[in-house]
Amino acid sequence: MRIVFIHPNYHSGGAEIAGNWPPAWVAYLAGSLKAAGFDDIHFIDAMTNHIGHDELRARLKALAPDVVGTTAITPAIYEAEAVMKIASEVVPDALRVLGGIHATFMFRQVLSEAPWIDVIVRGEGEEIMVALMQAVRDGRWPEERRRIKGLAFKEGDEIVATQAASTVKNLDGIDPDWSLLEWDKYIYVPLGVKVAIPNMARGCPFTCSFCSQWKFWRDYRVRDPKKVVDEIERLVNDHGVGFFILADEEPTINKKKFVEFCQELIDRGLPDRIKWGINTRVTDIYRDRDLLKFYRKAGLVHVSLGTEAAAQLKLDMFNKETTVAENKEAVRLLREADIFVEAQFIVGLDNETKETLEETFQMAWDWQPDLANWAMYTPWPFTPLFQEIKDQVEVFDFSKYNFVTPIMKPAALTRGELLDGVMKNYRRFYMRKALFHYPWRGTGFRRRYLLGCLKAFLKAGVGRTFYDLGKAGYWGPQTKNSVDFHFDESRTIAEAQVADWEASADKAARAAERRAAVKAQMKDRAVERKAEFRMPNGAEVMACGGGREQMQEPAE
Repeated sequence: MRIVFIHPNYHSGGAEIAGNWPPAWVAYLAGSLKAAGFDDIHFIDAMTNHIGHDELRARLKALAPDVVGTTAITPAIYEAEAVMKIASEVVPDALRVLGGIHATFMFRQVLSEAPWIDVIVRGEGEEIMVALMQAVRDGRWPEERRRIKGLAFKEGDEIVATQAASTVKNLDGIDPDWSLLEWDKYIYVPLGVKVAIPNMARGCPFTCSFCSQWKFWRDYRVRDPKKVVDEIERLVNDHGVGFFILADEEPTINKKKFVEFCQELIDRGLPDRIKWGINTRVTDIYRDRDLLKFYRKAGLVHVSLGTEAAAQLKLDMFNKETTVAENKEAVRLLREADIFVEAQFIVGLDNETKETLEETFQMAWDWQPDLANWAMYTPWPFTPLFQEIKDQVEVFDFSKYNFVTPIMKPAALTRGELLDGVMKNYRRFYMRKALFHYPWRGTGFRRRYLLGCLKAFLKAGVGRTFYDLGKAGYWGPQTKNSVDFHFDESRTIAEAQVADWEASADKAARAAERRAAVKAQMKDRAVERKAEFRMPNGAEVMACGGGREQMQEPAE
Protein backbone atom coordinates (compact mmCIF):
# COMPACT_ATOMS: atom_id res chain seq x y z
CA MET A 1 0.00 0.00 0.00
CA ARG A 2 1.52 3.29 -1.11
CA ILE A 3 1.16 6.34 1.10
CA VAL A 4 2.05 9.85 -0.08
CA PHE A 5 2.33 12.72 2.38
CA ILE A 6 2.21 16.31 1.09
CA HIS A 7 3.18 19.46 2.94
CA PRO A 8 0.93 22.21 1.51
CA ASN A 9 2.48 25.10 -0.41
CA TYR A 10 1.53 27.93 1.94
CA HIS A 11 3.72 30.98 2.58
CA SER A 12 3.36 34.05 4.75
CA GLY A 13 6.02 36.48 5.87
CA GLY A 14 6.77 35.34 9.38
CA ALA A 15 9.05 32.55 10.59
CA GLU A 16 10.15 31.73 7.05
CA ILE A 17 12.52 34.68 7.03
CA ALA A 18 14.93 32.63 9.20
CA GLY A 19 14.98 29.71 6.77
CA ASN A 20 13.12 26.68 5.49
CA TRP A 21 11.77 24.52 8.29
CA PRO A 22 11.66 20.71 7.98
CA PRO A 23 8.10 19.36 8.39
CA ALA A 24 8.59 17.21 11.48
CA TRP A 25 5.07 15.76 11.26
CA VAL A 26 6.12 13.66 8.29
CA ALA A 27 9.06 12.10 10.14
CA TYR A 28 7.01 11.23 13.23
CA LEU A 29 4.08 9.75 11.29
CA ALA A 30 6.32 7.85 8.89
CA GLY A 31 8.35 6.40 11.75
CA SER A 32 5.24 5.00 13.44
CA LEU A 33 3.83 3.67 10.15
CA LYS A 34 7.08 1.96 9.19
CA ALA A 35 7.26 0.32 12.61
CA ALA A 36 3.79 -1.06 11.88
CA GLY A 37 4.90 -2.53 8.54
CA PHE A 38 3.98 0.27 6.11
CA ASP A 39 7.20 0.95 4.22
CA ASP A 40 6.04 2.36 0.87
CA ILE A 41 5.89 5.99 2.00
CA HIS A 42 6.71 9.05 -0.10
CA PHE A 43 6.85 12.74 0.72
CA ILE A 44 6.27 15.85 -1.39
CA ASP A 45 7.33 19.09 0.30
CA ALA A 46 5.31 21.49 -1.82
CA MET A 47 6.01 24.38 0.54
CA THR A 48 9.81 24.26 0.57
CA ASN A 49 10.00 23.49 -3.16
CA HIS A 50 7.24 25.95 -4.12
CA ILE A 51 5.39 23.25 -6.03
CA GLY A 52 2.33 24.58 -7.84
CA HIS A 53 -0.88 22.73 -8.51
CA ASP A 54 0.05 21.57 -12.02
CA GLU A 55 3.31 20.01 -10.88
CA LEU A 56 1.55 18.44 -7.90
CA ARG A 57 -0.97 16.85 -10.24
CA ALA A 58 1.85 15.34 -12.30
CA ARG A 59 3.65 13.97 -9.26
CA LEU A 60 0.54 12.41 -7.79
CA LYS A 61 -0.34 10.81 -11.10
CA ALA A 62 3.16 9.33 -11.40
CA LEU A 63 3.17 7.99 -7.82
CA ALA A 64 -0.38 6.57 -8.02
CA PRO A 65 -0.83 6.33 -4.24
CA ASP A 66 -3.44 4.39 -2.32
CA VAL A 67 -3.52 7.05 0.40
CA VAL A 68 -2.83 10.79 0.23
CA GLY A 69 -2.28 12.62 3.51
CA THR A 70 -1.65 16.24 4.37
CA THR A 71 -1.78 18.53 7.37
CA ALA A 72 -2.59 22.15 8.06
CA ILE A 73 -2.18 24.84 10.61
CA THR A 74 -4.97 27.40 10.38
CA PRO A 75 -3.50 29.70 7.68
CA ALA A 76 -2.63 26.71 5.47
CA ILE A 77 -6.06 25.09 5.63
CA TYR A 78 -7.31 26.25 2.23
CA GLU A 79 -4.15 25.09 0.49
CA ALA A 80 -4.47 21.73 2.27
CA GLU A 81 -8.06 21.48 1.07
CA ALA A 82 -6.84 22.27 -2.46
CA VAL A 83 -4.28 19.44 -2.18
CA MET A 84 -7.09 17.05 -1.29
CA LYS A 85 -9.18 18.38 -4.19
CA ILE A 86 -6.35 17.72 -6.63
CA ALA A 87 -5.96 14.20 -5.22
CA SER A 88 -9.69 13.56 -5.71
CA GLU A 89 -9.31 14.46 -9.38
CA VAL A 90 -5.97 12.79 -10.18
CA VAL A 91 -6.12 9.67 -8.01
CA PRO A 92 -9.84 9.40 -7.19
CA ASP A 93 -9.54 5.93 -5.67
CA ALA A 94 -6.95 7.01 -3.11
CA LEU A 95 -8.10 7.65 0.45
CA ARG A 96 -7.75 11.36 1.26
CA VAL A 97 -6.66 12.06 4.86
CA LEU A 98 -6.25 15.44 6.57
CA GLY A 99 -4.72 16.04 9.99
CA GLY A 100 -3.32 18.90 12.03
CA ILE A 101 -4.50 21.31 14.65
CA HIS A 102 -7.01 23.25 12.56
CA ALA A 103 -8.84 20.19 11.28
CA THR A 104 -8.79 18.63 14.76
CA PHE A 105 -10.91 21.40 16.26
CA MET A 106 -12.63 22.73 13.13
CA PHE A 107 -13.54 19.44 11.48
CA ARG A 108 -17.16 20.48 10.99
CA GLN A 109 -16.03 23.64 9.22
CA VAL A 110 -13.54 21.74 7.06
CA LEU A 111 -15.87 18.91 6.06
CA SER A 112 -18.59 21.46 5.26
CA GLU A 113 -16.38 23.47 2.89
CA ALA A 114 -14.30 20.55 1.52
CA PRO A 115 -16.55 17.46 1.30
CA TRP A 116 -14.02 15.74 -0.95
CA ILE A 117 -11.89 15.01 2.15
CA ASP A 118 -12.57 11.39 3.14
CA VAL A 119 -11.43 11.48 6.74
CA ILE A 120 -9.89 13.81 9.31
CA VAL A 121 -7.45 12.62 11.97
CA ARG A 122 -8.20 14.48 15.20
CA GLY A 123 -5.33 14.94 17.65
CA GLU A 124 -1.90 13.32 17.76
CA GLY A 125 -1.59 11.34 14.58
CA GLU A 126 0.86 8.51 15.18
CA GLU A 127 -1.41 5.88 16.75
CA ILE A 128 -4.60 7.02 14.99
CA MET A 129 -2.89 6.93 11.60
CA VAL A 130 -1.59 3.42 12.18
CA ALA A 131 -5.06 2.20 13.15
CA LEU A 132 -6.55 3.89 10.09
CA MET A 133 -3.98 2.43 7.69
CA GLN A 134 -4.42 -1.04 9.16
CA ALA A 135 -8.17 -0.79 8.53
CA VAL A 136 -7.53 0.25 4.92
CA ARG A 137 -4.96 -2.50 4.37
CA ASP A 138 -7.16 -5.18 5.89
CA GLY A 139 -10.25 -4.18 3.91
CA ARG A 140 -12.12 -2.90 6.96
CA TRP A 141 -12.47 0.62 5.59
CA PRO A 142 -14.96 2.25 5.39
CA GLU A 143 -17.25 -0.33 7.02
CA GLU A 144 -15.55 -0.14 10.43
CA ARG A 145 -14.66 3.54 10.44
CA ARG A 146 -16.93 4.32 13.38
CA ARG A 147 -14.86 1.94 15.51
CA ILE A 148 -11.59 3.82 15.00
CA LYS A 149 -11.01 6.48 17.65
CA GLY A 150 -9.97 10.02 16.77
CA LEU A 151 -11.61 10.38 13.35
CA ALA A 152 -14.15 12.66 11.72
CA PHE A 153 -15.88 12.11 8.37
CA LYS A 154 -19.09 12.69 6.46
CA GLU A 155 -21.66 9.94 6.26
CA GLY A 156 -24.31 11.18 3.91
CA ASP A 157 -25.32 14.60 5.22
CA GLU A 158 -24.14 13.77 8.75
CA ILE A 159 -20.73 14.81 10.09
CA VAL A 160 -19.53 12.04 12.38
CA ALA A 161 -16.84 12.35 15.05
CA THR A 162 -15.74 9.10 16.65
CA GLN A 163 -14.68 8.87 20.28
CA ALA A 164 -11.51 10.87 20.96
CA ALA A 165 -8.33 8.81 21.00
CA SER A 166 -6.07 8.89 24.02
CA THR A 167 -2.82 10.79 23.79
CA VAL A 168 0.36 8.89 22.94
CA LYS A 169 1.56 7.66 26.32
CA ASN A 170 4.83 6.08 25.20
CA LEU A 171 6.59 8.92 23.43
CA ASP A 172 9.87 7.04 23.70
CA GLY A 173 8.35 4.35 21.49
CA ILE A 174 8.16 6.76 18.55
CA ASP A 175 11.18 6.52 16.25
CA PRO A 176 10.86 9.29 13.64
CA ASP A 177 12.05 8.61 10.11
CA TRP A 178 13.96 11.74 9.13
CA SER A 179 15.28 10.15 5.92
CA LEU A 180 12.20 11.21 3.94
CA LEU A 181 13.20 14.86 4.07
CA GLU A 182 15.43 16.70 1.57
CA TRP A 183 17.96 17.96 4.09
CA ASP A 184 19.88 20.20 1.73
CA LYS A 185 16.74 22.35 1.50
CA TYR A 186 16.37 23.08 5.23
CA ILE A 187 18.84 25.84 6.03
CA TYR A 188 18.88 28.13 9.06
CA VAL A 189 19.83 31.47 7.51
CA PRO A 190 21.58 33.11 10.52
CA LEU A 191 24.19 30.33 10.64
CA GLY A 192 23.95 28.89 7.13
CA VAL A 193 23.58 25.33 8.47
CA LYS A 194 20.95 22.60 8.22
CA VAL A 195 18.17 22.90 10.77
CA ALA A 196 15.90 20.37 12.48
CA ILE A 197 12.90 20.60 14.81
CA PRO A 198 12.90 17.56 17.12
CA ASN A 199 10.40 17.09 19.93
CA MET A 200 11.25 16.47 23.60
CA ALA A 201 7.87 16.91 25.27
CA ARG A 202 4.25 17.33 24.29
CA GLY A 203 1.61 19.36 26.02
CA CYS A 204 1.70 22.31 28.36
CA PRO A 205 0.35 22.66 31.91
CA PHE A 206 -0.47 26.31 31.32
CA THR A 207 -3.67 27.55 29.72
CA CYS A 208 -2.87 30.84 28.01
CA SER A 209 -6.17 32.01 26.58
CA PHE A 210 -4.79 32.83 23.14
CA CYS A 211 -2.96 29.51 22.67
CA SER A 212 -4.24 26.22 21.29
CA GLN A 213 -1.29 23.93 21.94
CA TRP A 214 -2.39 22.92 25.44
CA LYS A 215 -5.79 21.94 24.00
CA PHE A 216 -4.29 19.90 21.16
CA TRP A 217 -1.67 17.92 23.11
CA ARG A 218 -3.81 17.77 26.26
CA ASP A 219 -1.74 16.10 28.97
CA TYR A 220 1.91 17.00 29.48
CA ARG A 221 4.45 14.23 28.72
CA VAL A 222 8.24 14.24 28.53
CA ARG A 223 10.49 11.86 26.61
CA ASP A 224 13.57 10.26 28.10
CA PRO A 225 16.30 12.90 27.60
CA LYS A 226 18.75 10.23 26.44
CA LYS A 227 16.32 9.15 23.71
CA VAL A 228 16.01 12.76 22.55
CA VAL A 229 19.78 13.17 22.42
CA ASP A 230 20.01 9.85 20.52
CA GLU A 231 17.72 11.39 17.91
CA ILE A 232 19.71 14.62 17.76
CA GLU A 233 22.97 12.70 17.42
CA ARG A 234 21.50 10.80 14.45
CA LEU A 235 20.41 14.09 12.88
CA VAL A 236 23.98 15.37 13.19
CA ASN A 237 25.70 12.19 12.01
CA ASP A 238 23.27 11.08 9.30
CA HIS A 239 21.98 14.37 7.92
CA GLY A 240 24.60 16.98 8.84
CA VAL A 241 22.25 19.10 10.96
CA GLY A 242 24.03 22.02 12.64
CA PHE A 243 21.17 23.76 14.44
CA PHE A 244 17.94 22.59 16.03
CA ILE A 245 14.96 24.17 17.72
CA LEU A 246 13.02 22.11 20.22
CA ALA A 247 9.42 22.02 19.02
CA ASP A 248 8.08 22.04 22.58
CA GLU A 249 5.94 24.92 23.72
CA GLU A 250 8.10 25.17 26.84
CA PRO A 251 10.88 22.56 27.17
CA THR A 252 12.05 23.99 30.51
CA ILE A 253 8.83 23.19 32.39
CA ASN A 254 10.32 19.97 33.71
CA LYS A 255 13.56 21.35 35.10
CA LYS A 256 14.99 17.96 36.08
CA LYS A 257 14.49 16.49 32.58
CA PHE A 258 15.82 19.60 30.87
CA VAL A 259 18.98 19.57 32.98
CA GLU A 260 19.46 15.85 32.17
CA PHE A 261 19.02 16.67 28.48
CA CYS A 262 21.68 19.39 28.62
CA GLN A 263 24.08 17.15 30.55
CA GLU A 264 23.63 14.36 27.99
CA LEU A 265 24.49 16.75 25.16
CA ILE A 266 27.63 17.84 27.01
CA ASP A 267 28.69 14.28 27.84
CA ARG A 268 28.55 13.33 24.15
CA GLY A 269 30.45 16.41 22.99
CA LEU A 270 27.56 17.57 20.83
CA PRO A 271 27.74 21.30 21.69
CA ASP A 272 30.90 21.46 19.57
CA ARG A 273 28.92 20.17 16.59
CA ILE A 274 25.45 21.64 16.95
CA LYS A 275 23.79 24.69 18.50
CA TRP A 276 20.15 25.06 19.41
CA GLY A 277 17.30 27.29 20.50
CA ILE A 278 14.04 27.12 22.44
CA ASN A 279 10.86 29.02 23.25
CA THR A 280 10.11 29.36 26.94
CA ARG A 281 8.50 31.44 29.66
CA VAL A 282 9.99 34.33 31.56
CA THR A 283 9.33 32.62 34.88
CA ASP A 284 11.46 29.60 33.94
CA ILE A 285 14.42 31.80 33.07
CA TYR A 286 14.21 33.57 36.41
CA ARG A 287 13.86 30.22 38.19
CA ASP A 288 16.94 28.81 36.42
CA ARG A 289 19.10 31.93 36.61
CA ASP A 290 21.93 29.97 38.26
CA LEU A 291 21.83 27.35 35.48
CA LEU A 292 21.84 29.61 32.43
CA LYS A 293 25.60 29.37 31.87
CA PHE A 294 25.28 25.58 32.12
CA TYR A 295 22.57 25.70 29.44
CA ARG A 296 24.89 27.79 27.27
CA LYS A 297 27.63 25.20 27.74
CA ALA A 298 25.17 22.59 26.43
CA GLY A 299 24.87 24.54 23.17
CA LEU A 300 21.76 26.63 23.89
CA VAL A 301 22.37 29.89 22.07
CA HIS A 302 18.90 31.32 21.31
CA VAL A 303 15.90 31.76 23.59
CA SER A 304 12.64 33.23 22.35
CA LEU A 305 10.81 34.66 25.34
CA GLY A 306 7.05 34.88 25.49
CA THR A 307 6.97 38.35 26.95
CA GLU A 308 3.86 38.71 24.77
CA ALA A 309 2.74 42.22 25.63
CA ALA A 310 4.22 45.31 27.21
CA ALA A 311 1.21 46.58 29.13
CA GLN A 312 0.49 44.62 32.29
CA LEU A 313 -3.20 44.83 31.40
CA LYS A 314 -2.54 42.71 28.32
CA LEU A 315 -0.47 40.22 30.25
CA ASP A 316 -3.37 39.70 32.63
CA MET A 317 -5.77 39.25 29.72
CA PHE A 318 -3.56 36.53 28.26
CA ASN A 319 -3.18 34.71 31.60
CA LYS A 320 0.60 34.87 31.21
CA GLU A 321 1.17 35.20 34.96
CA THR A 322 4.26 37.34 34.44
CA THR A 323 5.06 40.98 35.11
CA VAL A 324 6.81 43.62 33.03
CA ALA A 325 9.63 43.78 35.58
CA GLU A 326 10.14 40.00 35.36
CA ASN A 327 10.35 40.25 31.56
CA LYS A 328 13.14 42.82 31.74
CA GLU A 329 15.06 40.78 34.31
CA ALA A 330 14.80 37.60 32.22
CA VAL A 331 16.26 39.40 29.21
CA ARG A 332 19.15 40.68 31.32
CA LEU A 333 19.89 37.24 32.78
CA LEU A 334 20.02 35.61 29.34
CA ARG A 335 22.29 38.25 27.86
CA GLU A 336 24.56 37.93 30.90
CA ALA A 337 24.85 34.19 30.18
CA ASP A 338 25.78 34.93 26.54
CA ILE A 339 22.52 33.47 25.24
CA PHE A 340 20.82 35.40 22.43
CA VAL A 341 17.41 36.53 23.55
CA GLU A 342 14.42 37.31 21.36
CA ALA A 343 11.51 39.19 22.90
CA GLN A 344 8.07 38.42 21.48
CA PHE A 345 5.36 41.06 21.63
CA ILE A 346 1.73 40.62 20.69
CA VAL A 347 0.08 43.68 19.19
CA GLY A 348 -3.25 44.46 17.61
CA LEU A 349 -5.80 43.94 20.35
CA ASP A 350 -8.88 46.11 20.58
CA ASN A 351 -7.19 48.57 22.94
CA GLU A 352 -4.08 49.06 20.78
CA THR A 353 -3.20 52.69 20.02
CA LYS A 354 -0.27 54.60 18.58
CA GLU A 355 0.80 55.20 22.17
CA THR A 356 0.77 51.51 23.16
CA LEU A 357 2.73 50.60 20.02
CA GLU A 358 5.28 53.21 20.98
CA GLU A 359 5.32 51.76 24.48
CA THR A 360 6.28 48.32 23.19
CA PHE A 361 9.15 49.83 21.23
CA GLN A 362 10.43 51.79 24.22
CA MET A 363 10.26 48.67 26.37
CA ALA A 364 12.07 46.61 23.76
CA TRP A 365 14.83 49.18 23.57
CA ASP A 366 15.00 49.53 27.34
CA TRP A 367 15.23 45.76 27.85
CA GLN A 368 17.84 45.42 25.06
CA PRO A 369 17.07 41.92 23.78
CA ASP A 370 19.21 40.87 20.83
CA LEU A 371 16.11 40.46 18.69
CA ALA A 372 12.52 41.65 18.93
CA ASN A 373 9.43 40.45 17.15
CA TRP A 374 6.01 42.10 16.99
CA ALA A 375 3.34 39.55 16.11
CA MET A 376 -0.18 40.51 15.13
CA TYR A 377 -2.74 39.11 17.52
CA THR A 378 -4.36 36.19 15.74
CA PRO A 379 -7.55 34.82 17.32
CA TRP A 380 -7.30 31.10 16.66
CA PRO A 381 -10.93 30.02 16.22
CA PHE A 382 -10.57 27.15 18.68
CA THR A 383 -9.15 29.07 21.67
CA PRO A 384 -10.96 30.41 24.74
CA LEU A 385 -10.08 34.00 23.85
CA PHE A 386 -11.74 33.67 20.44
CA GLN A 387 -14.99 32.62 22.07
CA GLU A 388 -14.81 35.67 24.31
CA ILE A 389 -14.20 38.18 21.51
CA LYS A 390 -15.79 36.48 18.49
CA ASP A 391 -18.37 39.25 18.16
CA GLN A 392 -15.46 41.58 17.36
CA VAL A 393 -13.99 39.28 14.68
CA GLU A 394 -14.72 40.58 11.18
CA VAL A 395 -12.37 38.42 9.10
CA PHE A 396 -12.93 34.68 8.65
CA ASP A 397 -10.43 34.24 5.83
CA PHE A 398 -8.21 31.78 7.69
CA SER A 399 -5.40 32.06 5.12
CA LYS A 400 -4.63 35.43 6.72
CA TYR A 401 -4.44 34.05 10.29
CA ASN A 402 -0.66 34.07 10.13
CA PHE A 403 0.60 36.50 12.84
CA VAL A 404 1.64 39.04 10.19
CA THR A 405 -1.78 40.17 8.94
CA PRO A 406 -3.92 42.35 11.24
CA ILE A 407 -7.02 40.20 11.61
CA MET A 408 -8.39 42.33 14.44
CA LYS A 409 -8.92 46.05 13.93
CA PRO A 410 -8.16 48.12 17.04
CA ALA A 411 -10.80 50.66 17.96
CA ALA A 412 -8.39 53.58 17.58
CA LEU A 413 -6.47 52.42 14.48
CA THR A 414 -7.09 51.22 10.97
CA ARG A 415 -5.41 47.97 9.96
CA GLY A 416 -3.07 49.98 7.74
CA GLU A 417 -2.10 52.23 10.63
CA LEU A 418 -1.48 49.18 12.82
CA LEU A 419 0.80 47.63 10.20
CA ASP A 420 2.61 50.92 9.75
CA GLY A 421 3.13 51.24 13.50
CA VAL A 422 4.60 47.74 13.69
CA MET A 423 6.90 48.40 10.71
CA LYS A 424 8.05 51.63 12.38
CA ASN A 425 9.04 49.60 15.45
CA TYR A 426 10.95 47.10 13.32
CA ARG A 427 12.74 49.81 11.34
CA ARG A 428 13.91 51.70 14.42
CA PHE A 429 14.91 48.65 16.43
CA TYR A 430 16.94 46.88 13.75
CA MET A 431 18.43 50.03 12.24
CA ARG A 432 19.85 50.98 15.63
CA LYS A 433 21.03 47.42 16.22
CA ALA A 434 22.66 47.27 12.78
CA LEU A 435 24.48 50.58 13.23
CA PHE A 436 25.47 50.51 16.88
CA HIS A 437 25.29 46.95 18.19
CA TYR A 438 25.59 43.94 15.87
CA PRO A 439 28.89 44.81 14.15
CA TRP A 440 30.59 45.99 17.33
CA ARG A 441 29.30 43.86 20.21
CA GLY A 442 31.39 40.76 20.78
CA THR A 443 33.54 38.71 18.44
CA GLY A 444 33.46 35.30 16.83
CA PHE A 445 30.23 33.37 17.18
CA ARG A 446 28.17 36.16 18.76
CA ARG A 447 28.98 38.65 16.03
CA ARG A 448 28.49 36.10 13.25
CA TYR A 449 25.12 34.99 14.62
CA LEU A 450 23.71 38.50 15.02
CA LEU A 451 24.89 39.57 11.57
CA GLY A 452 23.30 36.39 10.23
CA CYS A 453 19.99 37.38 11.83
CA LEU A 454 20.31 40.83 10.29
CA LYS A 455 20.99 39.21 6.91
CA ALA A 456 17.76 37.20 7.23
CA PHE A 457 15.76 40.38 7.93
CA LEU A 458 17.38 42.26 5.05
CA LYS A 459 16.83 39.40 2.62
CA ALA A 460 13.13 39.22 3.49
CA GLY A 461 12.82 43.01 3.37
CA VAL A 462 14.41 43.35 -0.06
CA GLY A 463 12.27 40.50 -1.38
CA ARG A 464 9.14 42.12 0.09
CA THR A 465 8.27 38.80 1.72
CA PHE A 466 8.63 40.12 5.28
CA TYR A 467 5.14 40.45 6.79
CA ASP A 468 3.69 39.85 3.31
CA LEU A 469 4.45 43.49 2.57
CA GLY A 470 4.65 42.91 -1.16
CA LYS A 471 1.22 41.29 -1.31
CA ALA A 472 -0.33 43.98 0.87
CA GLY A 473 1.25 46.82 -1.12
CA TYR A 474 2.95 48.46 1.84
CA TRP A 475 5.96 50.64 0.89
CA GLY A 476 6.20 52.90 3.93
CA PRO A 477 4.12 55.37 5.94
CA GLN A 478 2.87 57.02 2.76
CA THR A 479 0.97 53.82 1.84
CA LYS A 480 -0.62 53.03 5.20
CA ASN A 481 -4.02 54.23 3.99
CA SER A 482 -3.91 52.27 0.75
CA VAL A 483 -2.70 48.81 1.83
CA ASP A 484 -4.93 45.93 0.75
CA PHE A 485 -4.78 42.68 2.70
CA HIS A 486 -6.97 40.92 0.11
CA PHE A 487 -9.32 39.33 2.62
CA ASP A 488 -11.71 36.83 1.04
CA GLU A 489 -14.92 38.25 2.45
CA SER A 490 -16.93 35.29 1.15
CA ARG A 491 -15.39 33.13 3.88
CA THR A 492 -17.70 32.55 6.84
CA ILE A 493 -18.06 30.11 9.70
CA ALA A 494 -20.05 27.05 8.60
CA GLU A 495 -23.44 26.49 10.20
CA ALA A 496 -22.32 23.07 11.46
CA GLN A 497 -19.32 24.62 13.22
CA VAL A 498 -21.41 27.38 14.81
CA ALA A 499 -23.92 24.80 16.04
CA ASP A 500 -21.09 22.75 17.54
CA TRP A 501 -19.70 25.82 19.35
CA GLU A 502 -23.13 26.68 20.72
CA ALA A 503 -23.72 23.11 21.87
CA SER A 504 -20.34 23.04 23.59
CA ALA A 505 -21.05 26.37 25.29
CA ASP A 506 -24.45 25.14 26.48
CA LYS A 507 -22.91 21.92 27.75
CA ALA A 508 -20.23 23.82 29.65
CA ALA A 509 -22.81 26.19 31.12
CA ARG A 510 -25.03 23.30 32.26
CA ALA A 511 -22.05 21.53 33.81
CA ALA A 512 -21.12 24.70 35.71
CA GLU A 513 -24.71 25.05 36.95
CA ARG A 514 -24.72 21.42 38.13
CA ARG A 515 -21.44 21.88 40.00
CA ALA A 516 -22.77 25.02 41.69
CA ALA A 517 -26.04 23.31 42.64
CA VAL A 518 -24.28 20.26 44.09
CA LYS A 519 -21.88 22.47 46.03
CA ALA A 520 -24.76 24.50 47.47
CA GLN A 521 -26.66 21.35 48.32
CA MET A 522 -23.63 19.88 50.12
CA LYS A 523 -23.21 23.06 52.17
CA ASP A 524 -26.91 23.06 53.12
CA ARG A 525 -26.75 19.40 54.10
CA ALA A 526 -23.63 20.00 56.19
CA VAL A 527 -25.48 22.69 58.14
CA GLU A 528 -28.41 20.31 58.69
CA ARG A 529 -26.16 17.50 59.89
CA LYS A 530 -24.37 19.80 62.29
CA ALA A 531 -27.70 20.92 63.74
CA GLU A 532 -29.17 17.40 63.92
CA PHE A 533 -26.31 15.25 65.08
CA ARG A 534 -24.86 15.18 68.59
CA MET A 535 -22.63 12.72 70.36
CA PRO A 536 -24.42 10.11 72.54
CA ASN A 537 -23.56 12.16 75.64
CA GLY A 538 -25.07 15.22 74.02
CA ALA A 539 -21.74 16.88 73.27
CA GLU A 540 -21.31 18.94 70.15
CA VAL A 541 -19.48 17.31 67.23
CA MET A 542 -15.96 18.68 67.03
CA ALA A 543 -13.04 18.27 64.65
CA CYS A 544 -9.80 16.47 65.47
CA GLY A 545 -7.91 18.40 68.17
CA GLY A 546 -11.12 19.82 69.58
CA GLY A 547 -11.66 22.58 66.99
CA ARG A 548 -15.04 23.51 65.60
CA GLU A 549 -13.78 24.52 62.11
CA GLN A 550 -14.46 21.92 59.43
CA MET A 551 -12.47 21.43 56.21
CA GLN A 552 -13.67 23.78 53.50
CA GLU A 553 -14.83 22.62 50.10
CA PRO A 554 -11.96 22.73 47.61
CA ALA A 555 -12.04 25.74 45.28
CA GLU A 556 -12.86 24.99 41.70
